[in-house]
Amino acid sequence: MTGLIADNVVGFARALRAAGIPVGPGAVIDALKALRLIDIGNRSDVFATLESVFVTRHEHMLIFAQAFDLFFRPAEEWKNLLDSVPLPDHAKPKPAPASRRVQEALSQPQSMQSQQQPEEQEIRLSVSDQEILQKKDFAQMSAAEITQVTRAIAKMKLPQAELRTRRFAPDARGLKLDLRRTIRGSLRTGGDIVDLHHLGRVDKPAPIVALLDISGSMSEYTRLFLHFLHAITDARKRVSVFLFGTRLSNVTRALRARDPDEALASCSSTVEDWAGGTRIATSLQTFNKLWGRRVLGQGAIVLLISDGLEREADSKLAFEMDRLHRSCRRLIWLNPLLRYSGFEAKAQGIKMMLPYVDEFRPVHNLSSIEDLIAALSAAPLPPRRDAIRPAA
Repeated sequence: MTGLIADNVVGFARALRAAGIPVGPGAVIDALKALRLIDIGNRSDVFATLESVFVTRHEHMLIFAQAFDLFFRPAEEWKNLLDSVPLPDHAKPKPAPASRRVQEALSQPQSMQSQQQPEEQEIRLSVSDQEILQKKDFAQMSAAEITQVTRAIAKMKLPQAELRTRRFAPDARGLKLDLRRTIRGSLRTGGDIVDLHHLGRVDKPAPIVALLDISGSMSEYTRLFLHFLHAITDARKRVSVFLFGTRLSNVTRALRARDPDEALASCSSTVEDWAGGTRIATSLQTFNKLWGRRVLGQGAIVLLISDGLEREADSKLAFEMDRLHRSCRRLIWLNPLLRYSGFEAKAQGIKMMLPYVDEFRPVHNLSSIEDLIAALSAAPLPPRRDAIRPAA
């Protein structure tokens, strides 16, 4: 198959690669061969054929569907449209997950992509620009800078901070004798013990529980920190994420989607009070009552991401903070207001919450997130003497 149809298939494959789907030249050749065997005038047959060739993973199906709709616009005469130059469709009011990434990939001229060398792509962001981007506040970034920060966050890895458990597993260097395996092995030698088997303690990564404020005052930081939670959730399965504004929402399952755009879109559809008011005390009470026993066991580390601007700051807030502090191994409060050098805890809600946190950290730029990763990767602290069992 030659002509404009073949050129369009090649251009479509390049757009898929730019959107994150690995498509090689062999797949393009297979797609051109497969299109000869179907009715080229049937749009659904063309979609199914290209999808079967280009998509090899389930999480790429959504991106492929978005790219296909934007690259090959539907028309009355589908066959004639294939022979024309494809143009991306206009932006929709509420784009589906991953559509923004696909639109950006299609909007880039193919000639510029082919002529640009890898060295030129690396030089595009100089060392000085990287330093500025590391220190720049998320609330002051442009759309292009937010895109660069999002890609940097997606590449972040959280080293495994191991937590010693009470369980044992076979370990050649273990200090405890595995009597059962030793005796079982002696049966092969007529009862003579030749090999001694040992057991060692099992180390597991410390669970992480994130409580993220999604009120209007946190809107500039919520999405980027959700990208960070998605990145560490992909590497560590013992991560639980809760969003709260006027009510508490569990979005742990939504963030487990491999595609970040799909995960964040699922979170926004689950939560009803996005960018609304703030009721920290009520949300903490719901968490302590319904979720504390389920997710705060085994030495969990709690990340409380909020500016502390509570609407109803009273003794209830202090009580719930104390309850949360006693139920976890370590409570870290991440507050974007700490970006100001002259910050003082003058708000009533902040004054009530501060006595019950182990660490008070800023979270407003890439450097603060990297410092948080270093803190979470450190060896877990021993349990406090005032710790209690997670609330029922």
